[in-house]
Amino acid sequence: MSEETKIHGLNDLKAQSRLGGGQARIDAQHKKGRLTARERLDLLLDKGSFREVDPFVVHRTHDFGLDEQKFMSDSVVTGWGTVDGRLIYVYSQDFTVFGGSLGEVHAEKICKIMDMAMKNGAPIIGLNDSGGARIQEGVVSLAGYADIFLRNTMASGVIPQISAIMGPCAGGAVYSPALTDFIFMTRNTSYMFVTGPDVVKTVTHEEVTQEELGGASVHSEKSGVCHVAADSEADTLYLIRKLLSYLPQNNMEDSPFVASDDPLRMEEGLNNIIPDDANKPYDIKEVIGMIVDNGQFFEIHENYAQNVVVGFARLGGHSVGIVANQPAVLAGVLDIDASEKAARFVRFCDAFNFPIITFEDVPGFLPGTFQEHHGIIRSGAKLLYAYCEATVPKLTVITRKAYGGAYCVMSSKHIRSDVNLAWPTAEIAVMGPDGAVNIIFRKELEAAKDPIQKKAELVAEYKEKFANPYVAASRGYIDDVIEPKETRPRLINALEMLSNKRDANPAKKHGNIPL
Repeated sequence: MSEETKIHGLNDLKAQSRLGGGQARIDAQHKKGRLTARERLDLLLDKGSFREVDPFVVHRTHDFGLDEQKFMSDSVVTGWGTVDGRLIYVYSQDFTVFGGSLGEVHAEKICKIMDMAMKNGAPIIGLNDSGGARIQEGVVSLAGYADIFLRNTMASGVIPQISAIMGPCAGGAVYSPALTDFIFMTRNTSYMFVTGPDVVKTVTHEEVTQEELGGASVHSEKSGVCHVAADSEADTLYLIRKLLSYLPQNNMEDSPFVASDDPLRMEEGLNNIIPDDANKPYDIKEVIGMIVDNGQFFEIHENYAQNVVVGFARLGGHSVGIVANQPAVLAGVLDIDASEKAARFVRFCDAFNFPIITFEDVPGFLPGTFQEHHGIIRSGAKLLYAYCEATVPKLTVITRKAYGGAYCVMSSKHIRSDVNLAWPTAEIAVMGPDGAVNIIFRKELEAAKDPIQKKAELVAEYKEKFANPYVAASRGYIDDVIEPKETRPRLINALEMLSNKRDANPAKKHGNIPL
């Protein structure tokens, strides 16, 4: 056989591998409104950058007639490429081959590419579209999942891990994405659940659709499993590219520097953004937009626990993580979901060298039997633990309320925050003036001829003495009280000052975060 014939044979085999389960199944995938595994990689990666690994791999199973059904590359496409010129490792499950089910070689391919990502210090992105374990392979499939779970855990905090749910992801398959840093979903075409609608109906007699049980809206708004939900697969992949622009390659590197607009820019609008009435809301996202570079803020968990806002931005060209109470939702109070959302984000930032900027306007923790019975103490402690443990530069700006235990938790000076600034509108106290007066002056109010007038006088007196930033500033708990318009240049200057910060935790295997 001539060399030319062999080359033709090679090209024919590669073309066959690229077809996956065949044209008919590709067409069926398109009819469902979903792209194929390879089309997704074409959209995610820089044009022409993808290099496939193991295109000739086939399964080794002979039972249940599988020996007569073999497809090159099996049911997952793996390899590496670039996003904006930076190395990325990828795997993309192929629903056209055995419904994307995971068998022995499928798992081996994913493990191989994850090992390469770890050795070379680059992010790993998994595009999930699978019917679950390949039942015909039995316990070997379960072993394959466990092999992947172990690698997800070992890679955690070492390289960024991103999962995109592009179709079904059910049963044990959900736990690999759940172990990664960020989960993206596509509305109406992707879903995740441990047990499907049929099992739910059998066990609990509930009638529920796949979308109602585990669709993108459910997980991005109710469960918090999904960090970013998009309207189409193309949007999902675009948003992954955008997120990657903020992230470092690994935990030993810094994020890419992107030249910014004027670092000395003042924002006069900030001087008037806080309402005169301390109980009136305002949108903290407007504050963030006026301070960060080019007004660009990549929000994480946008539709979940909206009383706290988290996400990535740049200040002076450097990537930062932002955590902010949102006065426009539940007055910015901390509850179970908000505490856990913020804690997870703080820990990611600390693992990957993101300075953490905290904008604080918090009246306290949400009271009530539901919160107490469902563990607000434990959840609030998670956020406290995350901030205490973090050794990256930490900067805090108190815009208005900083009351009670929530003041301590939201990156106060007492838990190793580096620079703490306050606006003149800041109110730092054990509790709000109204509640404090009710407790401190209970007897005086009961004895007063006009309790309403007396209370108004006492509240005004309390505000004058305590509902301001100056008592805390006099003790050094606040480093400076600044005009709001100065916030951007002051934060950028503080980041530059902290660029060589060194901090460490005591030597230990690991702490015991109150999970």
